Amino acid sequence: MYKKHIGFALNIAALGFFFPGILLTMFSFNMEMAATLSGSDLKSSLIDKELSIMATINELWDDQRLLVAILIFVFSVCIPLLKTLLLCFAYFNKSLQVEKRLINFVASIGKWSMADVFVIAIFLAIMSTNHADTSTTEQFSVFGFKFALDISTQTLSAAGEGFYYFTAYCLLSLLGTQFASSAIKSKPAN
Repeated sequence: MYKKHIGFALNIAALGFFFPGILLTMFSFNMEMAATLSGSDLKSSLIDKELSIMATINELWDDQRLLVAILIFVFSVCIPLLKTLLLCFAYFNKSLQVEKRLINFVASIGKWSMADVFVIAIFLAIMSTNHADTSTTEQFSVFGFKFALDISTQTLSAAGEGFYYFTAYCLLSLLGTQFASSAIKSKPAN
């Protein structure tokens, strides 16, 4: 019986991490370009973004990348909320049969909610570009004067608070679902 309560508590705690996880910055991305012409420097920021999951969905939607926006929304927002709602309903439901069906259904869609982890993996892949530097030097001559033009870019990325909240949500949700599923399996059939 205690497993049922622990599972419920873990899922409620996971929900507490879920909302900051989708609303706070998941990652920041900055790309700068620098050009040096015979000792004179010019620097410019090409990209400077901080994106949360919801901001990413919004940006993808605005850029007409609807399928990707919908997939991220469904797998990172809708399914987690549906799972939590169903687990809460199962927890408070008096019918053992209904409780078993709901928890088994949540366990089955849990496989689909591994897309949460996929989203995190995408952000990690983006972050792997951290400190990617490129540099090019060109020599040219104008009216007999020789010039050297150095052009370089630097890409920096970092995980934001949202990344850690969303990761905590994923882990607590999986653990809570596991406890709830284990509790239902140990109940005797009537």
